[in-house]
Amino acid sequence: MNQDLLLRLFRSIDGVPNDDIVLVAEAIIEDERKKGHEKLAGRLKNILDRNLKTNESINGELRNIFGGSVLIPTDKRSNIPLAIEVERAFLRHEMILAEEVEAKISRIEKEFLARERLAHFGLHPRRRILFHGYPGCGKSMSAERIAWNIGLPFLKVKFEAVVSSYLGESASNLSKLFDSIKTYPSVLLLDEFDFIAKSRLGKHDVGEMHRVVNILLNVLEDFKGPGLIIATTNLEGSIDNAIFRRFDDIIELPKPGKSEILRLLKTTLGSMKIDKRLNWDKVAQQLEGFSSALVVKVAQDAAKSSVIQGEGIIKDVFFDISLAENELYNK
Repeated sequence: MNQDLLLRLFRSIDGVPNDDIVLVAEAIIEDERKKGHEKLAGRLKNILDRNLKTNESINGELRNIFGGSVLIPTDKRSNIPLAIEVERAFLRHEMILAEEVEAKISRIEKEFLARERLAHFGLHPRRRILFHGYPGCGKSMSAERIAWNIGLPFLKVKFEAVVSSYLGESASNLSKLFDSIKTYPSVLLLDEFDFIAKSRLGKHDVGEMHRVVNILLNVLEDFKGPGLIIATTNLEGSIDNAIFRRFDDIIELPKPGKSEILRLLKTTLGSMKIDKRLNWDKVAQQLEGFSSALVVKVAQDAAKSSVIQGEGIIKDVFFDISLAENELYNK
C-alpha cells in the first residue's frame, strides 16, 4: 500500500484503543518501522493518536467505551460517567463457594449461554439477579465471575454520579443509563444496591429518592436487554419489597463453612511452604464465622509474618498472631 493510501486510511479511523481496527493500525505502524520507514510511521502514529483523543472527548458529554457503538451517558452537571467498564483482565473470577451457591451461579451462566436454545421454546434466561449477604462474602466478585465466564463486558454503576442533589436529575440519570444498555450485551453491576433502593415505607429520603425508586421499579420491570443486571446488598431488609419482585433470582452468599475456609486457606497459601505440623482443622475452626475476604486476609497476614519473622514457612504461631490482629474486624 502506498504512502498516500495509508495516510487516507488512518485519517478515517475512529475508535478507542482496544478496537480491532486500532490494533491493526498499530501493527501497520510497527511494520513500517521495521521496514525503516520511520518518518511515515511517525506520521501515521500522530494521526492515530489525534483521532483517538478526539473520539474519547466528543462534546465533553459522552464517553465512548465500546468502540463507537454505545455511549455511556454522564451526569450533565458533573460530567462524570454514570458507569465505568472494568477490563476483562482485572475481573476476579476464581471463587470458592458453598456447593449450593456455586450451583445457582452456574445455572445463571448456563442459561445465558443457552439463551438461543431457550428462546426456541419461548423461554428466557435469568437476566435480573440480586446477591445479598454479609460484607466480604463474594457478592461483587460473583458478578465479575459471571461476566468473565459468559464473556460479556462488565460495567459498574457509579452511584455518586447517578444520584444528584438537583430535583429530578437522579431519576433522569438512572433512565439514561438503562436506555444506554438496551441493545448492548453487558453485565451491569448495581453494587450496594440499597443506596438507591430503600423502602418507600421509611420516613426518611422522601421526595427525590422515592422518585428514584419508582424509576428503578420501571426500568427493572421493562429490562429485556441482551445482557444481565446484577445488584448486591448487605441490607436485605431495607430494600423496597416491590423491587425484590422485579428480580428473576435472589441468591444469598453466606459466610464460608469449614470446608470452604480450608479451601480458601490452602488456595491463598498455595505458593508458600507449610510446616507439616500445622493444624489446618484448628485454624479453620478458629476462622468459622469470618467472611471469605477476612479469611483470605488472615492467611495473607500469616504469610507476611512468616517471611518477616521466620523463614517463609507457615506455622501455627503465625496464624495465632494474624488471628489476634484481625479479630476486631470480625465484629
